[in-house]
Parts: sequence; structure tokens; C-alpha cells
Amino acid sequence: MEIQWYPGHMVKAKKLIQENLGLVDVVIEMVDARIPYSSRNPDMQFILSSKPRLIILNKNDLANPEKTKAWSAYFGRQGISTVALNSLSARGTEKVVAAASALVSERMESLKSRGWRERPIRAMIVGIPNVGKSSFINALTRRSAAKVGEKPGVTRGKQWIRIGDDFELLDTPGILWPKFEDPEVGFKLAVTGAVSDLVYDVEEVGARLLLLLSQAAPDSLMSRYRLEHVASDLESAYALLREIGARRGYLHTGGEVDTDKAAYLVLHEFRDGRIGQITLDQVPEENQDQVAVVQ
Repeated sequence: MEIQWYPGHMVKAKKLIQENLGLVDVVIEMVDARIPYSSRNPDMQFILSSKPRLIILNKNDLANPEKTKAWSAYFGRQGISTVALNSLSARGTEKVVAAASALVSERMESLKSRGWRERPIRAMIVGIPNVGKSSFINALTRRSAAKVGEKPGVTRGKQWIRIGDDFELLDTPGILWPKFEDPEVGFKLAVTGAVSDLVYDVEEVGARLLLLLSQAAPDSLMSRYRLEHVASDLESAYALLREIGARRGYLHTGGEVDTDKAAYLVLHEFRDGRIGQITLDQVPEENQDQVAVVQ
């Protein structure tokens, strides 16, 4: 299946980031801890490469803790610092400011020694839609400093937020890239909510998610839906979707199972962590350029 979604405002958002990059000292890149590879915008990597980088592995409460540690170690071997947290709570947010500040401390001291006027450290936060940037900012500032919404792409303008006396944060809109070259990436962006639910076949995505979970977290899947088996291929995943719908009483007039409703159930319960703490992207081998995916 092929999923694509690139609303017009994302073109302007990319330009906004490019135009303001020169104003900041450090870039904070937020990714989804369940898909640390798939939620990184490849179009932005070269653009942002001129600045020190900190990666936030957000929604770590929904991801497999051991795999989150493995991803942190993987990025660390690439020379990129990471902080894992859940942006819906305030726990751990202070580590982000400390880590970002540490990345530019030598540069700030150098500027000061050359007679530059002392100023707050300036950071830019970037990430794909619905990754949790606004919730993170609200937790960091303990107030509603950035607009938060359940739909991807609600933060559309430039917002500077002061964090104490020594740190300023530039919030940016969530942006994707014009074409997902790897269909598996588009699929994972859909199941985690980064892509609008209106642009794909929910039944097919729900079935494919069941197939993926059958391989990645079979025990969690069977426990959540009281199943006696998991899917071995796409055909059996559709059968599993019908079984789940029938168990929940999702029936059309005449007794046919409402598979769309069943698919929405599975998607939302995965996103809410009700199926378990699951990471979909696997840490790549050191000699590989891309992340291995479950076929």
C-alpha cells in the first residue's frame, strides 16, 4: 500500500525553518520513540546538519523501554545526544534544556570572551506532525505556551517561548516530506497518527497493523483481545480484524462485521498504549544505512 500526505502549509513551514535556522544555536529534533527512524524527516537532515543536535525520543511510555535504550545508544554512537521522555508529563523535560545548553556551552563562552553581549541560548524544536512538540512545550513552561491539538499539523506559525532567563525556544510547525519512498515508513506514520486518518484505507491499515503486531508483540496482542492465535499473513490479519470486530459487537445491519470500526479500535488502542509498550522500528546493524522493518 502507498500512503502520501503533504498539505500545502508544510511547504511554508519548511521555508520558515530554513529562514530562521541562522537565529538559533542548537536544534532539538523530536521523534516518536515507537518509530525513531520512520519519524525523522529525511528532507530536514541536511538542512539541520550545520547546527548541534539533540534528539528527544518522545512518547517513551508507549515504546518498549529496552528498545528505547538501544536507540539512544545507536544515536549516541553517531555523536547525537538523546533524551527519552513522555511530553504529556513534566517529568524529564528539564533534562532537555540542560542537554541542549551543554551542547553549545563552549560556543557561548567563546562568544562571551570575545566581547559579545551575553544572551539566552536559542534553540529550535522540529518534528513531524503529532509527535508531541506542543505538549512538551506546555509541560516545560507549566503553562499553555503553544497550541495543542489532537489532529496533525495544528501549529502553523512561528512561536518563540522563553524558558527561564537563559533559554529561548523557537517552536515550528510539524512537517512531513513530499513523498514517502519506503511504503513501510508511510504505514508506520499512519498507525502512529502522524498522517491524517482521511488519506488512507483504515481497514487495510488496521489489518496490516495486526500483522505487524503479530510479529512484534504477539503476546500483548492476544492478551488485549483475548485471541487464541495471531496473524501469519495479510489474509489471516483481515480474518483477525473481523474476529475482533465480532467480539466487540461491531456489526452492520444483517450481521456483517464493521471492519472499519474494528480497525479504528485497533489503531486508537495502539496509539494509546493499551496493547502494550511496542516499538515498531528496529535498531539497524552498524553496517546498514537503513532500519530493518518487519515484512
